Amino acid sequence: MSSIGSGYDLSASQFSPDGRVFQVEYANKAVEASGTVVALRCKDGVAFAIEKIVTSRLYESGSNKRIHNVDKHIGMAVAGLLADARQLLTVARDEAKQYKYDYGVSIPVKYLADRLAMYMHAYTLYGFVRPFGCFILLAAYESDGPQLYGVEPSGVTYGYYGIAVGKAQQTAKTEIEKLKVCIIYQTIIFR
Repeated sequence: MSSIGSGYDLSASQFSPDGRVFQVEYANKAVEASGTVVALRCKDGVAFAIEKIVTSRLYESGSNKRIHNVDKHIGMAVAGLLADARQLLTVARDEAKQYKYDYGVSIPVKYLADRLAMYMHAYTLYGFVRPFGCFILLAAYESDGPQLYGVEPSGVTYGYYGIAVGKAQQTAKTEIEKLKVCIIYQTIIFR
């Protein structure tokens, strides 16, 4: 069954007969069409690498940043629609500020990832909004070491040792898997 013209892709709250939500799939396609973002968790931090696709020589070199500071100890990298990412960056900064105000300590990155996931998921539930077309990567160095979390457009969040999203994600994931990041990380940390 084709999604075009079938009427099941008009609302984020409508399922197709085979159980798919086309608006969420379109948000994932926006992520897949963006420049590749790679993140690796190391023993002393998290490294982000961003592929910046320049479609015109008229762009300034520092425009459209895709790596941001959320709080003094949390960084964020995004793949997908930058306007959606800026909105989520504002939400993340507000969450971090409110947590610091309420509890007097900096927000744990896992808690922030869960809060952003809930916010993003809410935009998949109603017909009058659309899902965010971006994948959020959050990284921090906390008392138990470096942390890396990803939040998908559907609102699902996972912890990672290494991840790649964007145009060349398959190639990058294959290279990350060759590195055996998980085994190397566990060997270094748990010796």
